[in-house]
Amino acid sequence: MRSLKQIVEYHQFGAADGHPVINFHGTPGSAEECQVFDRYGKENNLSIICYDRSTLDPQLEGVAYYQHIADEITDKGAGKPVDSVGFSMGAFIALQVCQAMNGKVRGLHLVSAAAPLDADNFIDLMAGKAVFRLAQNNPFTFLLLARLQGCLARIFPGLLFRMLFSSATGEDKTLVADKTFRATIIRGLKTCFRHPQAYVRDIKAYIQPWKESLPDITVSTTIWHGAEDNWSPVAMAEYLESALSGWASTEVFNDLSHYSCLYRAIPEICRQGESIY
Repeated sequence: MRSLKQIVEYHQFGAADGHPVINFHGTPGSAEECQVFDRYGKENNLSIICYDRSTLDPQLEGVAYYQHIADEITDKGAGKPVDSVGFSMGAFIALQVCQAMNGKVRGLHLVSAAAPLDADNFIDLMAGKAVFRLAQNNPFTFLLLARLQGCLARIFPGLLFRMLFSSATGEDKTLVADKTFRATIIRGLKTCFRHPQAYVRDIKAYIQPWKESLPDITVSTTIWHGAEDNWSPVAMAEYLESALSGWASTEVFNDLSHYSCLYRAIPEICRQGESIY
């Protein structure tokens, strides 16, 4: 029997009884950010479910972590096939959970996806390279940084927002000036850094070698990426398309960066969902 600590909470948007689409939010990020799917989910009869991974015991790691999420999805969907969307580092989690679900994922969408760091010299192209280097080389100091970010999220969330988006490029610069976007991201940061150890778990998992897992993932995959993305450089999208064993295609949007790609891709993803189901 699962302990209460092991129950993963979730947010649901879109149509109440529509085709299930599991959304994996980024890191940092939270399930609340998936509110942007709500309108398009309703229009296309899709039920968008986003699990709040921070509500899982931070000591649950590795294969057991991915399998637990997979089991939660299977239980909620009564074993029926689902579709998955992974945004940013959530794409990494989506890929690992997809592998754990043993064929129960029908289609996969990777948006502004972070590719494995062991696949190429991607890290030097990433705006967050200092954070990843710190996590690789000094895990204890990285944990302290995460706790500091948690303090900022509670006391000065606007400052943390400005720090994270100081390197914004492309249309992300326009989003940063938008009050609704700013409020959504700040709420997400407060939720994310309420449990800094859960944030650390995702980062620690991501920086480990995992390129060898990609050939085992055969589900049909669409990759959506912004040409100006400096958080997940576009070379990552090109690598993922080449590494996945199943059918994969990539749509690159000119002038778009990280979050602006997500906002552009969401209506397209939901329309594809309606045409297929």
